[in-house]
Amino acid sequence: MSNVELQPVHSRIESPFEFHQGDSPLLISMPHSGLRLTATEEESLTDKAKRLPDTDWYIPELYGDLAARGVSVISANYSRYVIDLNRPYDDAALYTSKTTGLFPEILFDESPTFSAGKEPTDAHHALCKEQIWRPYHQQIEDELARIKAKFGYAILLDAHSIAAEVPMLFEGKLPDFNWGTNAGESCAPAVLKSAQACLSINYSQVANGRFKGGYITRGFGQPAEGIHAIQLELSQATYLNDELVKQGQYLLDEDKFPVIQKQLRKLVDALLSVKL
Repeated sequence: MSNVELQPVHSRIESPFEFHQGDSPLLISMPHSGLRLTATEEESLTDKAKRLPDTDWYIPELYGDLAARGVSVISANYSRYVIDLNRPYDDAALYTSKTTGLFPEILFDESPTFSAGKEPTDAHHALCKEQIWRPYHQQIEDELARIKAKFGYAILLDAHSIAAEVPMLFEGKLPDFNWGTNAGESCAPAVLKSAQACLSINYSQVANGRFKGGYITRGFGQPAEGIHAIQLELSQATYLNDELVKQGQYLLDEDKFPVIQKQLRKLVDALLSVKL
């Protein structure tokens, strides 16, 4: 893949994420949009995994120019196959159903992530935890504290996407918009209400269905402390070219893209206008 960047691993992993500080109560996190691999993963991933099939494709592009709208944004540079930033540091289980962990050993189709005998070492995992996971989460913590100090509250939108059908994770086909608020514990009801109300009737949605929010939503969402977190798992059927996806190519659908981008602009506006 031409858009996968290799980062040799010695003693330092550079630029684990991109960050822009805005001037609003909203921070958007994009933990699974990264495409970079370290040299370790490039040497050890299976050919199928090297296509990065479980990426949250085009999330930064979908949300457009957030900086111009005063929104703070943090986006991962490294693939979830290097380290999954939406899992706990200690890799404690988040779900009772089958899923993937901090260092995914299987893809969403249940095939192996790494070639047999070439799995990354514990030392490599430790390096990724310290130089990718910790800085990403520290930046979120620091920015939420800054936003709260300025506005009296902060809203965190954890932005994800996923294939509409993933039999390992759920039965059938996902709704278009899948909201997660840890069953109402990660944000005030007004946040979810505003997010749901802004959707066009052309999109289906569900709250706290198969996806209730991962570690970022659960860990940072503390509404009693003025910090509200909500996760959006967006179906990739809303913006990818379905026929090309079947061929293992992940390209934007030129008709769907401007429509979903307009809808996501409305979502950002709705979250910016929440009164808490």
